[in-house]
Amino acid sequence: MPETKNQKRIFALITVIITVPCFVFYCLSIENGRLLNVDPLFGLVLIPIELVLAYICATKIGSPLAIKLALKAVPPKDYKPKIVETAIVCATACIMCPLMTFLATILYQGIFPALIFKDSSFTLINFFINFIPIFLQSFIQNFPFALLGQLFFIQPLVRSIFKFIYKK
Repeated sequence: MPETKNQKRIFALITVIITVPCFVFYCLSIENGRLLNVDPLFGLVLIPIELVLAYICATKIGSPLAIKLALKAVPPKDYKPKIVETAIVCATACIMCPLMTFLATILYQGIFPALIFKDSSFTLINFFINFIPIFLQSFIQNFPFALLGQLFFIQPLVRSIFKFIYKK
C-alpha cells in the first residue's frame, strides 16, 4: 500500500480522519446510552485535539511499532500479503487502542472538561483516584470495537480511498 513517506502520512491522515469520529461517537453513545443530548461544544473542542494527537501517535508510535511487531510474528516471505496486512492491522489496534484510550481519558475525564465547562466539582485528587478505573473500563469497552472496526470497516474503507487517490 503506502510506499513513500508522503504516502504513509496521507494513509495515516485518512485513517485518523475516519477513526477518531467513529470512536468519539462510539464512546459517547456508551457513556450516554445514546448519541443524542451530547453537548456540541464538547465535540467541537475535543475532536480536533484528538485528531492531532491520534495523527502524531499513529505516525510516531503506532504504525512503526505495529509494523515491526507484525512482521516479526508474520514474516512476509512465509505468508500471503493479506495475512501480513491483517497482522499489521491487529498490531496497530493493540498499540493504538490503549494509547488513545489513555489520552481520551485525560481529555474527556480530566482537566479539559473542567476548563471548557467551568466544572467546579473537578479536583486533581478525584482525577488521579478515578483515572485508572476509568481508563481500564474505557479500554475494555473500546478494544473490541477498535479491533473489529479496524479489521472489517475502517481499514478496508481507508485502503479503498487510498487506492482511489493513488491510482497507478
